[in-house]
Amino acid sequence: MEIIPAIDIIGGRCVRLSQGDYNKKTVYDCSPLEMAKQYETVGIRRIHVVDLDGAKAGHPCNLESLKEIASSCDLDIEWGGGIKSREDLETVLDAGAGHAIIGSLAVKRPELMEEWLREFGGGKIVLGADLRDGKVSVSGWLEDSQLSIHDLMNRFLPHGLKEVIVTDISKDGMLQGPSTELYVELMRHYPEVVFTVSGGISSIEDIRNLEKLNLPRVIVGKAIYEGRIRLGELMHY
Repeated sequence: MEIIPAIDIIGGRCVRLSQGDYNKKTVYDCSPLEMAKQYETVGIRRIHVVDLDGAKAGHPCNLESLKEIASSCDLDIEWGGGIKSREDLETVLDAGAGHAIIGSLAVKRPELMEEWLREFGGGKIVLGADLRDGKVSVSGWLEDSQLSIHDLMNRFLPHGLKEVIVTDISKDGMLQGPSTELYVELMRHYPEVVFTVSGGISSIEDIRNLEKLNLPRVIVGKAIYEGRIRLGELMHY
């Protein structure tokens, strides 16, 4: 199993939200670059970076942090938050992201998502599906749609979708364990897709349990910042 540490950014600083609520944020005393370097030191290969300002504003806002990490670390960066146009997408990729996470746009302008999948490939364009009560939320989790994860999968699979990050918003930042059954079901339905578990990881034991179920990837955020998972423990993955 591959562990992908999360770096969420507001105003150029590392933060974590609880259940996607911008009013329930914790700001940590480290920069995104400092965190990325720590992860690289323990052998992490890929990091998950979310521009929360960008998600709210509808365009990337923390590109300087992306450029700093990309120029200073040998890490594969998946970047999301506010990618709403081709210009946004190309700017993020040019700044050093290896993968662009597309969430809101996939719901609101699915034809553009299809176009990007065909042009850039499923290795670069990653679907980010954030679920609240089974429905996909958009715009930094501030709006709920009527679409399910299955609606999105069926729409984009024919166009080359390969990677999907599924976040259970009710679990995110709560340190109460992930929605394991959800991911097992998705893997069973769509064996050709690589799913990343996101939300709720509270301990290394949570990760071991996911590994036993052959889930390929997991994003870990708050548990690291809060010291529930030590950086040294990540060296075993």
